[in-house]
Amino acid sequence: MATPNYGFEKRQRELAKKRKKEDKLKAKAERKPGQGDDDHTDGDADNAAPGESGGEGSGSD
Repeated sequence: MATPNYGFEKRQRELAKKRKKEDKLKAKAERKPGQGDDDHTDGDADNAAPGESGGEGSGSD
């Protein structure tokens, strides 16, 4: 009975992961910025824990 070729299987998984990542980056590059498709908002400070934003109320008087 033949032994499994783990190196080949690992290489195939790595290639599939690389291909998926490249496809994702390509799709992201095709989207043009400024069309409202962004998931990010300018209110990122709202998601930060208190005291991490460095803005008003940081408590460093």
